[in-house]
Amino acid sequence: MEVLGEVVLSVSLELLLSKLASSDLWKYARQEQVHTELKKWKTRLLEIREVLDDAEDKQITKQHVKAWLAHLRDLAYDVEDVLDEFGYQVMRRKLVAEGDAASSSKVRKFIPTCFTPIQAMRNVKLGSKIEDITRRLEEISAQKAELGLEKLKVQIEGARAATQSPTPPPPLVFKPGVYGRDEDKTKILAMLNDESLGGNLSVVSIVAMGGMGKTTLAGLVYDDEETSKHFALKAWVCVSDQFHVETITRAVLQDIAPDNNDSLAFHQIQRKLRDETKGKRFLIVLDDLWNDKYDQWDSLSSPLLEGAPGSKILVTTRNLNVATMMGGDKSFYELKQLPDDYCWLVFQKHAFGNRNVNDHPNLALIGKEIVQKCGGLPLAAKALGGLLCSEHREDKWNIILASKIWNLPGDKCGILPALRLSYNHLPSHLKRCFAYCALFPQDYEFKKEELILLWMAEGLIQQSNEDKKMEELGGDYFCELLSRSFFQSSNSNKSRFVMHDLINDLAKSIAGDTCLHLDDGLWNDLQRSVLENTRHSSFIRHRYDIFKKFERFHKKERLRTFIALPIDEQRTWVITS
Repeated sequence: MEVLGEVVLSVSLELLLSKLASSDLWKYARQEQVHTELKKWKTRLLEIREVLDDAEDKQITKQHVKAWLAHLRDLAYDVEDVLDEFGYQVMRRKLVAEGDAASSSKVRKFIPTCFTPIQAMRNVKLGSKIEDITRRLEEISAQKAELGLEKLKVQIEGARAATQSPTPPPPLVFKPGVYGRDEDKTKILAMLNDESLGGNLSVVSIVAMGGMGKTTLAGLVYDDEETSKHFALKAWVCVSDQFHVETITRAVLQDIAPDNNDSLAFHQIQRKLRDETKGKRFLIVLDDLWNDKYDQWDSLSSPLLEGAPGSKILVTTRNLNVATMMGGDKSFYELKQLPDDYCWLVFQKHAFGNRNVNDHPNLALIGKEIVQKCGGLPLAAKALGGLLCSEHREDKWNIILASKIWNLPGDKCGILPALRLSYNHLPSHLKRCFAYCALFPQDYEFKKEELILLWMAEGLIQQSNEDKKMEELGGDYFCELLSRSFFQSSNSNKSRFVMHDLINDLAKSIAGDTCLHLDDGLWNDLQRSVLENTRHSSFIRHRYDIFKKFERFHKKERLRTFIALPIDEQRTWVITS
């Protein structure tokens, strides 16, 4: 997967320079006789910061600049690790010096016997790291001229802005709308109501590329009053690329007959689902289906074959082979690109919000040209509209229109250009928060409050001069990413949020090797190695986990995040020797 993660460096360098401004840090550095090295670090980082904007722009078309930024990204992490170690030592010494007399004396008695040998070993190791960082900083700084990187006038102002809280998005008083899909909705409803498609159970598939609005259309059909009248039971399951028959079966049953079914074995779940659907007309939506293995589909559908005539499964998929395997050539609906007129309405809603478009005729003209480049994809129009929602200057809109990203060849543009643009033009503090979300697997549902706490733990939320708590600032960050369509409400649980598949792919392409999520399939996991520059990792817990899958983390000293995402009771792995 192509790595774009270097563009989050603006805020990373600001964080390092902020740490280097600490008077306590310098006092400790003089005591340890490393202040000369830290002065070199500060000087080189300031020099690099001056050309960073130019490098981030040139990396789009120049591979050697991208490689330079990748080395700088890894170095920034290493510098931060050393400065954090210094910060720990500063705090430890303060505890000893400032504690009350009784506790201080106990601590001092404890330190010589327990801390001194370990500390001596750490100091030797740390000294080697410091020398290595100084050498690498000198090399990277010297390469600026060779790469033709130039200082931009707006660099310093932009860097300062990176540490400020984001401008809250304008309030959205309009209701979310869908444009240009009325005819599609009518046709899907007709297919669902058609009892001649075959037997008690038949499948209708919506087929289209990512970003076309398949899930949105399925949601419109699912929530329609006509659907509720026609079907006695309904269930919605997001499948994604992990097709587990037992997991999906349990999810369908939980939607149809909510109960505590966790203790039931798989065959009991199948029997109960058969009993609940027997003789009843039902609609089951399998959203984002990739699996085209007939035996697994046969196992999934077997408990559903005794439903009343007219029962339907509605599938959304990018793969035509999946649609034909499940229901034949006549039971799928190919969703077409949204016409530019409707795509413009999507863009307009998100770009102008409450503003009157007629008051901004020049922006409207530029916006319509941008929409033509979206290729009829509602997600692209929505993302770019969110990007420009608080921007009133024509020159900023023209920058988006004229971006080189639109012209990248197909093999370098696996992620929609519109989504890349939306990311590239995020404020720096939001870039790193978004890239961190690469730890989440596709279709993972998360709570706003939990994600904010993770950002706080990682130090991604920066205090400004405003009298705001960290949680409030994190809430601002989240709302801005939400308004720009990087997050969206979950269809199955409105209290949670998800990332669209393409947005999730974008996050992973940005993070590159710095983020590793396990559980892409057990055997694939066991074969995947953890690279030295991996800094963040996550895995989904199961009822039974195995030690072997964690052995690869042995001696990975650069890892700074290791998160166990909420347990998945349904996916139980068994390993035999």
